[in-house]
Amino acid sequence: MEKRLLAVRMRNNVQAWLLLLPTFIFLALFTFYPLYKTVVTSFYLKKLAIRVPQFVGGGNYQKLWEDAKFWKVLGNTVIFVIGTVPAAMAIAMIMALFVNRAIRGGGLMRTFYFYPTVIPAVAIANIWLFIYTPKYGILNSILEWFHLPSVNWLGDMSTVLGSTIVMAIWKEAGFLMVFYLAGLQNIPKDLYEAADVDGARPWFVFWKVTFPLLMPSTLFIFIIATTGTFKLIDHLPVMTGGGPDNASNLLLYHIYETAFKFWDEGMAATLTVVLIVLLLIVSCIQFFGLDKKIHYS
Repeated sequence: MEKRLLAVRMRNNVQAWLLLLPTFIFLALFTFYPLYKTVVTSFYLKKLAIRVPQFVGGGNYQKLWEDAKFWKVLGNTVIFVIGTVPAAMAIAMIMALFVNRAIRGGGLMRTFYFYPTVIPAVAIANIWLFIYTPKYGILNSILEWFHLPSVNWLGDMSTVLGSTIVMAIWKEAGFLMVFYLAGLQNIPKDLYEAADVDGARPWFVFWKVTFPLLMPSTLFIFIIATTGTFKLIDHLPVMTGGGPDNASNLLLYHIYETAFKFWDEGMAATLTVVLIVLLLIVSCIQFFGLDKKIHYS
């Protein structure tokens, strides 16, 4: 009897591993192996002008540590993420609360809110480039209507990063709204009915019922929004090119420039390793730090 149970258990384990094997193959080919090669390349001086890569150990990391441009780009990236994620999440929650109500035209409003997500990033960048155009853009036309001076939003170092943050919030809020909407629709209706019977005010219901029960969704949204914002660079080639003077440059775009504009594969690999480690640290802090404070039932 025990041998039969052991045989059944082994057969089930083999079947499970066989089902997982295609996934492991894809992970090995397209995730683990490229990651391994990136880490190895980061220890070499590998440029277009050098025929044979030279092993430099931690030389690339030391050079990166002393690079003022890297620290400026890293600071821009942190500011971009901090400025985009909380605002996009707050707006997404407000939109989800609004469209979740049984109102006429709710489906149209959902489409209207989600529409920026389906627009190609290049098209969005061109739309906002037109909005920010000096003198003739929509925003400066409004300023002129109020007799205020025109502002070069994308050409001034003090405004360019904030301008791109506004664009990113507009693009990402609708996407995050979908997850909040799914979380709202999973909250039991009897909780709201009980609160209504007790005469609870809407603001009290939101803080004591809606918001706590949305925390699992909030954690998930917080993680995907943060990691996604680190990778949000499609607008830079169209709007600013990282300028002026790297004031709007972000880490992933800096990696792209290093690899495909300056053809410095070793330094690009080093920057990639830094980005991966940074994303891993941020994700671990978010998941293991916030997960303990969340009620899942």
